[in-house]
Amino acid sequence: MTTPTPAHIPLIRLYQNWLREQRGLSFGSYRALWEWSVTDLDAFWQSIWDYFALQSPTPHTAVLGRNVMPGAPWFPGAQVNYAQQVFRHVDAAHAAGQPALISDDETGRARALSWPELRRQVASLALHLQAQGVQPGDRVAAYMPNVPETIVAFLATVSIGAVWSVCAPDMGTNAVLDRFSQIEPTVLIAADGVTWAGRDIDRSAVLHELRAKLPSVRHVIVLHHPAASESIADSADWASATARNDAQTTAFEPLWLPFDHPMWIVYSSGTTGLPKPIVHPHGGMVLVALASGLHMDIGGSYQPNNFGERFHWYSSTGWVMWNCQVAGLLSGTTCVIFDGSPGGPRDAPDWGTLWRFAARHGVTFVGSGAAFFAGCAKAGVDLATSGDLSRVRALGSTGSPLSAEVQQWGTDQFARIARTPAQRDIWWFNISGGTDFAGAFIGGSRELPQQAGVMQCRMLGAAVEAWNEAGEPVLGQVGELVCTQPIPSMPLYFWND
Repeated sequence: MTTPTPAHIPLIRLYQNWLREQRGLSFGSYRALWEWSVTDLDAFWQSIWDYFALQSPTPHTAVLGRNVMPGAPWFPGAQVNYAQQVFRHVDAAHAAGQPALISDDETGRARALSWPELRRQVASLALHLQAQGVQPGDRVAAYMPNVPETIVAFLATVSIGAVWSVCAPDMGTNAVLDRFSQIEPTVLIAADGVTWAGRDIDRSAVLHELRAKLPSVRHVIVLHHPAASESIADSADWASATARNDAQTTAFEPLWLPFDHPMWIVYSSGTTGLPKPIVHPHGGMVLVALASGLHMDIGGSYQPNNFGERFHWYSSTGWVMWNCQVAGLLSGTTCVIFDGSPGGPRDAPDWGTLWRFAARHGVTFVGSGAAFFAGCAKAGVDLATSGDLSRVRALGSTGSPLSAEVQQWGTDQFARIARTPAQRDIWWFNISGGTDFAGAFIGGSRELPQQAGVMQCRMLGAAVEAWNEAGEPVLGQVGELVCTQPIPSMPLYFWND
Protein backbone atom coordinates (compact mmCIF):
# COMPACT_ATOMS: atom_id res chain seq x y z
CA MET A 1 0.00 0.00 0.00
CA THR A 2 1.44 3.36 -0.99
CA THR A 3 1.16 6.41 1.21
CA PRO A 4 -0.63 9.25 -0.61
CA THR A 5 1.32 12.44 -1.10
CA PRO A 6 -0.04 15.14 1.22
CA ALA A 7 -1.98 17.84 -0.59
CA HIS A 8 -0.09 21.07 -1.16
CA ILE A 9 -1.33 23.82 1.12
CA PRO A 10 -0.26 27.33 0.05
CA LEU A 11 2.04 28.98 2.56
CA ILE A 12 -0.21 32.03 2.77
CA ARG A 13 -3.04 29.72 3.88
CA LEU A 14 -0.84 28.09 6.52
CA TYR A 15 0.01 31.58 7.79
CA GLN A 16 -3.67 32.55 7.99
CA ASN A 17 -4.45 29.31 9.84
CA TRP A 18 -1.71 30.23 12.30
CA LEU A 19 -3.13 33.74 12.75
CA ARG A 20 -6.52 32.26 13.59
CA GLU A 21 -5.12 29.67 16.02
CA GLN A 22 -2.41 31.78 17.68
CA ARG A 23 -3.78 35.32 17.44
CA GLY A 24 -7.53 34.80 17.20
CA LEU A 25 -7.53 36.72 13.90
CA SER A 26 -9.71 35.60 11.01
CA PHE A 27 -10.18 37.44 7.72
CA GLY A 28 -12.97 36.90 5.25
CA SER A 29 -10.98 38.03 2.23
CA TYR A 30 -7.46 38.79 1.11
CA ARG A 31 -8.32 42.50 1.05
CA ALA A 32 -9.27 42.35 4.74
CA LEU A 33 -5.99 40.59 5.54
CA TRP A 34 -4.04 43.19 3.57
CA GLU A 35 -5.84 46.12 5.24
CA TRP A 36 -4.96 44.72 8.66
CA SER A 37 -1.32 44.31 7.59
CA VAL A 38 -0.98 47.99 6.63
CA THR A 39 -3.03 49.54 9.44
CA ASP A 40 -1.69 47.54 12.41
CA LEU A 41 1.98 47.51 11.49
CA ASP A 42 3.16 46.36 14.92
CA ALA A 43 0.84 43.36 14.98
CA PHE A 44 1.53 42.34 11.40
CA TRP A 45 5.32 42.51 11.45
CA GLN A 46 5.44 40.90 14.91
CA SER A 47 3.34 38.07 13.46
CA ILE A 48 5.91 37.58 10.67
CA TRP A 49 8.70 37.46 13.27
CA ASP A 50 6.78 34.90 15.31
CA TYR A 51 5.43 32.79 12.45
CA PHE A 52 8.92 32.23 11.08
CA ALA A 53 10.31 31.87 14.63
CA LEU A 54 13.08 34.40 14.14
CA GLN A 55 15.75 34.31 16.81
CA SER A 56 17.60 36.98 18.77
CA PRO A 57 19.81 36.67 21.85
CA THR A 58 18.32 39.96 23.10
CA PRO A 59 14.66 41.03 23.02
CA HIS A 60 13.36 43.91 20.95
CA THR A 61 11.74 46.76 22.87
CA ALA A 62 9.28 47.61 20.09
CA VAL A 63 8.33 46.53 16.59
CA LEU A 64 8.32 49.98 14.99
CA GLY A 65 10.13 52.45 17.22
CA ARG A 66 8.70 55.52 15.46
CA ASN A 67 6.43 55.70 12.44
CA VAL A 68 8.53 58.09 10.37
CA MET A 69 9.87 58.07 6.82
CA PRO A 70 12.75 58.02 6.25
CA GLY A 71 14.54 56.61 9.28
CA ALA A 72 11.87 54.34 10.80
CA PRO A 73 13.63 52.22 13.47
CA TRP A 74 12.49 48.56 13.33
CA PHE A 75 12.83 46.01 16.15
CA PRO A 76 15.17 48.12 18.31
CA GLY A 77 17.20 45.91 20.64
CA ALA A 78 16.96 42.79 18.47
CA GLN A 79 20.06 41.12 17.04
CA VAL A 80 20.01 39.10 13.81
CA ASN A 81 22.24 37.83 11.02
CA TYR A 82 21.08 36.86 7.53
CA ALA A 83 23.54 33.94 7.43
CA GLN A 84 22.41 32.73 10.83
CA GLN A 85 18.83 32.47 9.52
CA VAL A 86 20.08 30.48 6.51
CA PHE A 87 22.09 28.06 8.65
CA ARG A 88 19.12 27.30 10.89
CA HIS A 89 17.89 24.97 8.13
CA VAL A 90 21.08 22.96 7.56
CA ASP A 91 20.13 19.86 9.57
CA ALA A 92 16.44 19.63 8.63
CA ALA A 93 16.91 20.32 4.91
CA HIS A 94 19.88 17.96 4.67
CA ALA A 95 18.00 15.22 6.53
CA ALA A 96 15.15 15.63 4.04
CA GLY A 97 17.62 14.93 1.23
CA GLN A 98 17.49 18.43 -0.24
CA PRO A 99 20.62 20.25 -1.49
CA ALA A 100 21.12 23.92 -0.71
CA LEU A 101 22.21 24.89 -4.22
CA ILE A 102 21.98 23.36 -7.67
CA SER A 103 23.81 25.14 -10.47
CA ASP A 104 24.28 24.71 -14.19
CA ASP A 105 25.84 26.73 -16.99
CA GLU A 106 26.24 26.95 -20.75
CA THR A 107 28.92 24.26 -20.75
CA GLY A 108 26.60 21.78 -19.04
CA ARG A 109 28.63 21.72 -15.81
CA ALA A 110 25.94 20.82 -13.29
CA ARG A 111 26.81 20.93 -9.59
CA ALA A 112 24.97 20.40 -6.33
CA LEU A 113 26.05 21.85 -2.98
CA SER A 114 24.72 20.23 0.16
CA TRP A 115 23.63 22.28 3.14
CA PRO A 116 26.55 21.09 5.32
CA GLU A 117 29.02 21.80 2.51
CA LEU A 118 27.53 25.27 1.98
CA ARG A 119 27.99 25.97 5.66
CA ARG A 120 31.58 24.64 5.66
CA GLN A 121 32.63 26.74 2.67
CA VAL A 122 31.03 29.85 4.14
CA ALA A 123 32.80 29.28 7.47
CA SER A 124 36.14 28.70 5.73
CA LEU A 125 35.89 31.89 3.70
CA ALA A 126 34.60 33.90 6.67
CA LEU A 127 37.61 32.82 8.74
CA HIS A 128 39.89 33.67 5.80
CA LEU A 129 38.41 37.16 5.59
CA GLN A 130 38.80 37.66 9.34
CA ALA A 131 42.43 36.57 9.06
CA GLN A 132 42.91 39.39 6.52
CA GLY A 133 41.65 41.85 9.12
CA VAL A 134 38.12 42.31 7.78
CA GLN A 135 35.95 43.88 10.49
CA PRO A 136 32.20 44.50 10.82
CA GLY A 137 31.28 47.43 8.60
CA ASP A 138 34.14 46.87 6.12
CA ARG A 139 33.02 46.52 2.53
CA VAL A 140 33.65 43.40 0.44
CA ALA A 141 33.12 43.97 -3.29
CA ALA A 142 32.54 41.14 -5.73
CA TYR A 143 32.90 41.03 -9.52
CA MET A 144 31.27 37.66 -10.00
CA PRO A 145 28.84 35.73 -12.22
CA ASN A 146 25.79 33.79 -11.04
CA VAL A 147 27.61 30.75 -9.64
CA PRO A 148 27.53 29.02 -6.22
CA GLU A 149 30.82 30.68 -5.28
CA THR A 150 29.14 34.09 -5.35
CA ILE A 151 26.48 32.95 -2.89
CA VAL A 152 29.17 31.47 -0.63
CA ALA A 153 31.09 34.77 -0.78
CA PHE A 154 27.97 36.76 0.07
CA LEU A 155 27.08 34.61 3.08
CA ALA A 156 30.67 34.60 4.35
CA THR A 157 30.85 38.38 4.09
CA VAL A 158 27.62 39.11 5.93
CA SER A 159 28.21 36.38 8.52
CA ILE A 160 31.08 38.44 9.97
CA GLY A 161 29.25 41.77 9.73
CA ALA A 162 31.05 43.06 6.65
CA VAL A 163 28.98 44.80 3.97
CA TRP A 164 28.48 43.06 0.61
CA SER A 165 28.27 44.59 -2.85
CA VAL A 166 28.40 42.84 -6.23
CA CYS A 167 28.65 43.79 -9.90
CA ALA A 168 28.17 41.34 -12.76
CA PRO A 169 31.15 40.62 -15.06
CA ASP A 170 29.15 41.79 -18.09
CA MET A 171 29.50 45.35 -16.79
CA GLY A 172 32.21 47.56 -18.23
CA THR A 173 35.20 48.58 -16.13
CA ASN A 174 34.08 52.20 -15.76
CA ALA A 175 30.58 51.16 -14.67
CA VAL A 176 32.06 48.93 -11.98
CA LEU A 177 34.45 51.64 -10.81
CA ASP A 178 31.59 54.17 -10.69
CA ARG A 179 29.97 51.90 -8.10
CA PHE A 180 32.83 50.38 -6.11
CA SER A 181 34.92 53.55 -5.82
CA GLN A 182 32.13 55.15 -3.79
CA ILE A 183 32.11 52.43 -1.12
CA GLU A 184 35.91 51.91 -0.78
CA PRO A 185 36.03 48.13 -0.41
CA THR A 186 38.82 46.46 1.55
CA VAL A 187 38.47 43.12 -0.25
CA LEU A 188 37.75 42.31 -3.91
CA ILE A 189 36.44 38.86 -4.84
CA ALA A 190 36.47 38.39 -8.61
CA ALA A 191 36.23 35.93 -11.48
CA ASP A 192 38.98 36.36 -14.08
CA GLY A 193 36.78 35.06 -16.89
CA VAL A 194 33.24 34.05 -17.81
CA THR A 195 31.34 32.07 -20.43
CA TRP A 196 28.45 33.94 -22.04
CA ALA A 197 26.33 33.31 -25.15
CA GLY A 198 28.68 30.60 -26.34
CA ARG A 199 31.89 32.58 -25.85
CA ASP A 200 34.67 32.33 -23.27
CA ILE A 201 35.56 35.87 -22.20
CA ASP A 202 38.82 36.88 -20.50
CA ARG A 203 38.30 39.34 -17.64
CA SER A 204 41.83 39.35 -16.18
CA ALA A 205 42.65 42.77 -17.67
CA VAL A 206 39.55 44.19 -15.98
CA LEU A 207 40.71 42.77 -12.65
CA HIS A 208 44.11 44.46 -13.04
CA GLU A 209 42.41 47.79 -13.70
CA LEU A 210 39.97 47.42 -10.82
CA ARG A 211 42.80 46.68 -8.45
CA ALA A 212 44.85 49.63 -9.70
CA LYS A 213 41.96 52.09 -9.39
CA LEU A 214 40.55 50.88 -6.06
CA PRO A 215 43.34 51.85 -3.63
CA SER A 216 41.25 50.83 -0.63
CA VAL A 217 41.49 47.14 -1.63
CA ARG A 218 43.97 45.30 0.60
CA HIS A 219 43.20 41.73 -0.46
CA VAL A 220 42.02 40.00 -3.65
CA ILE A 221 40.50 36.54 -4.03
CA VAL A 222 40.28 35.16 -7.57
CA LEU A 223 37.91 32.54 -8.95
CA HIS A 224 39.85 31.20 -11.92
CA HIS A 225 38.38 30.60 -15.40
CA PRO A 226 40.12 28.83 -18.31
CA ALA A 227 39.70 31.94 -20.49
CA ALA A 228 41.94 34.08 -18.27
CA SER A 229 45.20 35.05 -19.96
CA GLU A 230 46.92 36.72 -17.00
CA SER A 231 47.39 35.92 -13.33
CA ILE A 232 46.66 38.45 -10.60
CA ALA A 233 49.74 39.02 -8.46
CA ASP A 234 49.50 38.75 -4.67
CA SER A 235 46.00 37.32 -4.80
CA ALA A 236 44.47 34.37 -3.02
CA ASP A 237 42.98 31.47 -4.93
CA TRP A 238 39.28 30.81 -4.33
CA ALA A 239 39.85 27.09 -3.81
CA SER A 240 42.43 27.64 -1.08
CA ALA A 241 40.31 30.32 0.64
CA THR A 242 37.41 27.87 0.96
CA ALA A 243 39.37 24.66 1.62
CA ARG A 244 39.52 24.85 5.40
CA ASN A 245 37.81 21.99 7.24
CA ASP A 246 38.81 21.86 10.87
CA ALA A 247 37.41 22.34 14.35
CA GLN A 248 37.30 26.11 13.90
CA THR A 249 35.15 25.89 10.78
CA THR A 250 32.84 23.43 12.54
CA ALA A 251 32.51 25.78 15.52
CA PHE A 252 32.05 28.93 13.42
CA GLU A 253 28.86 30.90 14.06
CA PRO A 254 27.70 34.11 12.33
CA LEU A 255 27.97 37.22 14.47
CA TRP A 256 24.83 38.56 16.13
CA LEU A 257 24.35 42.08 14.80
CA PRO A 258 21.87 44.91 15.47
CA PHE A 259 18.67 44.60 13.41
CA ASP A 260 19.64 47.64 11.34
CA HIS A 261 23.30 46.65 10.77
CA PRO A 262 24.13 47.31 7.09
CA MET A 263 24.25 44.10 5.06
CA TRP A 264 24.49 44.89 1.36
CA ILE A 265 24.81 47.81 -0.99
CA VAL A 266 22.86 47.85 -4.25
CA TYR A 267 22.87 50.64 -6.80
CA SER A 268 20.39 52.87 -8.58
CA SER A 269 20.59 52.83 -12.36
CA GLY A 270 22.76 55.92 -12.62
CA THR A 271 20.51 57.68 -15.13
CA THR A 272 21.06 60.95 -13.23
CA GLY A 273 24.68 61.24 -12.13
CA LEU A 274 26.63 58.38 -10.58
CA PRO A 275 24.73 55.26 -9.47
CA LYS A 276 23.62 55.80 -5.89
CA PRO A 277 24.81 53.19 -3.35
CA ILE A 278 21.66 52.08 -1.47
CA VAL A 279 22.28 50.40 1.89
CA HIS A 280 19.91 47.76 3.31
CA PRO A 281 19.94 46.16 6.79
CA HIS A 282 20.16 42.53 7.88
CA GLY A 283 16.89 42.47 9.80
CA GLY A 284 14.76 44.22 7.22
CA MET A 285 16.00 41.98 4.43
CA VAL A 286 15.32 38.79 6.40
CA LEU A 287 11.85 39.87 7.52
CA VAL A 288 10.61 41.17 4.16
CA ALA A 289 12.05 38.21 2.22
CA LEU A 290 10.21 35.78 4.48
CA ALA A 291 6.99 37.80 4.19
CA SER A 292 7.41 37.77 0.40
CA GLY A 293 7.75 34.00 0.60
CA LEU A 294 4.14 33.87 1.79
CA HIS A 295 3.13 35.34 -1.56
CA MET A 296 5.59 33.36 -3.67
CA ASP A 297 4.63 30.15 -1.88
CA ILE A 298 8.30 29.42 -1.24
CA GLY A 299 8.19 27.68 2.11
CA GLY A 300 11.11 25.26 2.40
CA SER A 301 11.28 23.98 5.96
CA TYR A 302 8.28 26.15 6.92
CA GLN A 303 6.14 24.08 4.55
CA PRO A 304 6.90 20.47 5.55
CA ASN A 305 4.59 18.90 2.94
CA ASN A 306 6.59 20.59 0.21
CA PHE A 307 10.22 20.26 1.30
CA GLY A 308 11.17 19.45 -2.30
CA GLU A 309 10.74 23.03 -3.56
CA ARG A 310 13.34 23.97 -6.17
CA PHE A 311 13.31 27.72 -6.73
CA HIS A 312 14.81 29.42 -9.76
CA TRP A 313 14.66 33.06 -10.77
CA TYR A 314 16.91 33.78 -13.71
CA SER A 315 19.14 36.79 -13.02
CA SER A 316 22.60 38.18 -13.34
CA THR A 317 24.31 39.13 -10.09
CA GLY A 318 23.86 42.79 -11.02
CA TRP A 319 20.05 42.66 -10.87
CA VAL A 320 18.22 42.82 -7.55
CA MET A 321 16.40 39.58 -8.49
CA TRP A 322 19.67 37.80 -7.68
CA ASN A 323 19.07 38.93 -4.10
CA CYS A 324 15.56 37.50 -4.36
CA GLN A 325 16.95 34.19 -5.63
CA VAL A 326 19.42 33.88 -2.75
CA ALA A 327 16.65 34.69 -0.25
CA GLY A 328 15.16 31.26 -0.92
CA LEU A 329 17.84 29.92 1.43
CA LEU A 330 16.28 31.86 4.32
CA SER A 331 13.41 29.36 4.43
CA GLY A 332 15.49 26.26 3.73
CA THR A 333 14.51 26.16 0.05
CA THR A 334 16.80 24.69 -2.61
CA CYS A 335 17.97 27.47 -4.95
CA VAL A 336 18.60 26.41 -8.56
CA ILE A 337 20.76 28.88 -10.50
CA PHE A 338 21.88 29.21 -14.12
CA ASP A 339 25.00 31.02 -15.31
CA GLY A 340 24.78 32.06 -18.93
CA SER A 341 22.57 33.50 -21.63
CA PRO A 342 18.89 32.52 -21.43
CA GLY A 343 18.58 32.97 -25.19
CA GLY A 344 21.52 30.79 -26.20
CA PRO A 345 24.49 31.81 -28.39
CA ARG A 346 24.33 35.03 -30.39
CA ASP A 347 24.85 33.24 -33.70
CA ALA A 348 22.28 30.51 -32.94
CA PRO A 349 19.56 31.83 -30.59
CA ASP A 350 17.95 29.14 -28.47
CA TRP A 351 15.08 30.23 -26.24
CA GLY A 352 14.57 26.71 -24.97
CA THR A 353 17.77 26.84 -22.90
CA LEU A 354 16.20 27.72 -19.55
CA TRP A 355 13.28 25.35 -20.01
CA ARG A 356 15.60 22.39 -20.60
CA PHE A 357 17.61 23.51 -17.55
CA ALA A 358 14.39 23.58 -15.49
CA ALA A 359 13.44 20.12 -16.72
CA ARG A 360 16.91 18.72 -15.99
CA HIS A 361 16.84 19.81 -12.38
CA GLY A 362 13.18 19.38 -11.47
CA VAL A 363 12.60 23.11 -10.93
CA THR A 364 9.24 23.89 -9.31
CA PHE A 365 9.25 27.71 -9.62
CA VAL A 366 10.57 29.30 -12.82
CA GLY A 367 11.05 33.06 -12.61
CA SER A 368 12.60 35.50 -15.07
CA GLY A 369 12.21 38.93 -16.61
CA ALA A 370 9.09 39.48 -18.68
CA ALA A 371 11.35 39.96 -21.71
CA PHE A 372 12.44 36.32 -21.46
CA PHE A 373 8.88 35.02 -21.71
CA ALA A 374 8.22 37.44 -24.57
CA GLY A 375 11.31 36.12 -26.34
CA CYS A 376 10.10 32.55 -25.92
CA ALA A 377 6.67 33.40 -27.31
CA LYS A 378 8.14 35.26 -30.29
CA ALA A 379 10.52 32.39 -31.04
CA GLY A 380 7.67 29.89 -30.92
CA VAL A 381 9.22 27.74 -28.19
CA ASP A 382 7.36 24.45 -27.75
CA LEU A 383 7.61 23.34 -24.12
CA ALA A 384 6.60 19.82 -25.11
CA THR A 385 10.10 19.42 -26.59
CA SER A 386 11.92 20.84 -23.56
CA GLY A 387 11.99 17.76 -21.34
CA ASP A 388 10.04 16.80 -18.24
CA LEU A 389 8.55 20.00 -16.80
CA SER A 390 6.01 18.15 -14.67
CA ARG A 391 7.33 19.62 -11.41
CA VAL A 392 6.85 23.24 -12.49
CA ARG A 393 3.90 24.70 -10.58
CA ALA A 394 4.59 28.45 -10.72
CA LEU A 395 6.00 31.03 -13.13
CA GLY A 396 7.35 34.39 -11.97
CA SER A 397 7.78 37.56 -14.00
CA THR A 398 9.08 41.08 -13.35
CA GLY A 399 11.38 43.76 -14.76
CA SER A 400 8.84 45.09 -17.26
CA PRO A 401 5.10 44.59 -17.84
CA LEU A 402 4.12 41.09 -18.90
CA SER A 403 1.58 41.41 -21.70
CA ALA A 404 -1.67 39.48 -21.57
CA GLU A 405 -0.75 37.81 -24.85
CA VAL A 406 2.59 36.51 -23.58
CA GLN A 407 1.09 35.32 -20.28
CA GLN A 408 -1.64 33.50 -22.21
CA TRP A 409 1.04 31.91 -24.42
CA GLY A 410 2.71 30.44 -21.31
CA THR A 411 -0.60 29.34 -19.81
CA ASP A 412 -1.57 27.58 -23.05
CA GLN A 413 1.82 25.89 -23.27
CA PHE A 414 1.45 24.39 -19.80
CA ALA A 415 -2.16 23.43 -20.41
CA ARG A 416 -0.93 21.31 -23.35
CA ILE A 417 1.79 19.52 -21.36
CA ALA A 418 -0.04 19.43 -18.00
CA ARG A 419 0.52 16.38 -15.84
CA THR A 420 -1.09 17.84 -12.73
CA PRO A 421 -4.22 19.91 -12.09
CA ALA A 422 -2.03 22.85 -11.04
CA GLN A 423 -0.36 22.91 -14.45
CA ARG A 424 -3.65 23.07 -16.36
CA ASP A 425 -3.99 26.67 -15.21
CA ILE A 426 -0.39 27.42 -14.29
CA TRP A 427 -0.02 30.09 -11.59
CA TRP A 428 1.78 33.28 -12.61
CA PHE A 429 3.47 35.31 -9.87
CA ASN A 430 3.80 38.71 -11.56
CA ILE A 431 5.43 41.36 -9.40
CA SER A 432 6.33 45.04 -9.36
CA GLY A 433 9.15 45.89 -7.01
CA GLY A 434 12.28 47.95 -6.75
CA THR A 435 16.01 47.95 -6.12
CA ASP A 436 15.56 50.83 -3.68
CA PHE A 437 13.78 48.63 -1.13
CA ALA A 438 14.86 45.19 -2.49
CA GLY A 439 11.31 43.91 -2.43
CA ALA A 440 7.93 44.04 -4.12
CA PHE A 441 4.91 46.28 -3.59
CA ILE A 442 2.53 44.37 -5.87
CA GLY A 443 2.50 40.62 -6.41
CA GLY A 444 0.28 37.59 -6.20
CA SER A 445 -1.33 34.88 -4.13
CA ARG A 446 -2.12 31.28 -5.05
CA GLU A 447 -5.58 31.74 -3.55
CA LEU A 448 -6.66 34.65 -5.75
CA PRO A 449 -8.09 34.50 -9.29
CA GLN A 450 -5.77 35.26 -12.20
CA GLN A 451 -6.21 37.61 -15.12
CA ALA A 452 -3.58 37.58 -17.88
CA GLY A 453 -1.44 40.71 -17.88
CA VAL A 454 -2.69 41.83 -14.44
CA MET A 455 -0.99 41.53 -11.05
CA GLN A 456 -3.18 39.94 -8.41
CA CYS A 457 -2.76 42.01 -5.24
CA ARG A 458 -0.87 44.47 -3.12
CA MET A 459 1.69 42.67 -0.98
CA LEU A 460 1.09 42.25 2.73
CA GLY A 461 2.62 45.11 4.68
CA ALA A 462 2.85 47.36 1.61
CA ALA A 463 0.44 50.31 1.90
CA VAL A 464 0.44 50.98 -1.84
CA GLU A 465 -1.58 53.67 -3.57
CA ALA A 466 -1.49 55.52 -6.90
CA TRP A 467 -1.17 59.30 -6.48
CA ASN A 468 -1.90 62.05 -8.95
CA GLU A 469 0.24 65.16 -9.37
CA ALA A 470 -1.54 66.83 -6.45
CA GLY A 471 -0.50 64.02 -4.10
CA GLU A 472 -4.02 62.58 -3.92
CA PRO A 473 -4.78 58.84 -4.12
CA VAL A 474 -6.65 57.87 -7.28
CA LEU A 475 -8.34 54.75 -8.65
CA GLY A 476 -8.74 53.87 -12.31
CA GLN A 477 -6.26 56.56 -13.33
CA VAL A 478 -2.56 56.62 -14.14
CA GLY A 479 -0.57 57.77 -11.14
CA GLU A 480 2.71 57.50 -9.27
CA LEU A 481 3.22 54.29 -7.27
CA VAL A 482 3.47 55.31 -3.61
CA CYS A 483 3.89 53.35 -0.37
CA THR A 484 2.40 55.43 2.45
CA GLN A 485 3.65 53.40 5.42
CA PRO A 486 7.18 52.27 6.31
CA ILE A 487 8.35 48.72 5.68
CA PRO A 488 11.40 47.00 7.26
CA SER A 489 13.32 46.82 3.96
CA MET A 490 13.37 50.57 3.47
CA PRO A 491 16.96 51.64 2.73
CA LEU A 492 19.00 52.81 5.69
CA TYR A 493 20.74 55.52 3.66
CA PHE A 494 22.93 56.13 0.62
CA TRP A 495 26.54 55.22 1.41
CA ASN A 496 28.47 58.36 2.43
CA ASP A 497 25.40 60.54 1.87
